[in-house]
Amino acid sequence: MSKALENLMEAQKFALSIRPKVGGFPYLAEALRQAGVTRNSWSLPSCQSLYVTELGPVLMQGSPLVSGMVDVPKFDREALIRALRADQAGKSAFPEFLQAAWQAGVVGYDVDFGKRHVVYRGASGEEYLEEYPAVDVKR
Repeated sequence: MSKALENLMEAQKFALSIRPKVGGFPYLAEALRQAGVTRNSWSLPSCQSLYVTELGPVLMQGSPLVSGMVDVPKFDREALIRALRADQAGKSAFPEFLQAAWQAGVVGYDVDFGKRHVVYRGASGEEYLEEYPAVDVKR
């Protein structure tokens, strides 16, 4: 196991131990940032996640949301915002959020841990930027 992979796994484990159920993403993001993760790019519906870290890139392959050939849902900014607010309120688990984001036409998103924002992208170049607050995380 590489140092980059080991470091990312430790950071994720720590983040899950401190993350509140409601409004937890900023805590996860800050724990990853402190561990040297600079960017995280998700591809939907494949659920492939690329973590760019100071120790090297790490790829995580999750369970795809669809299989075979499917139509890509039209980008729906309001549906995406509803999915985000439900997740932020603790009303959905992460897999449910990913499914709702896909249904809202999101084909990928990028988290910039330094700028504290996430850019959600549609297939035709649509974008929605969501900033998240700074939080204090002590290791």
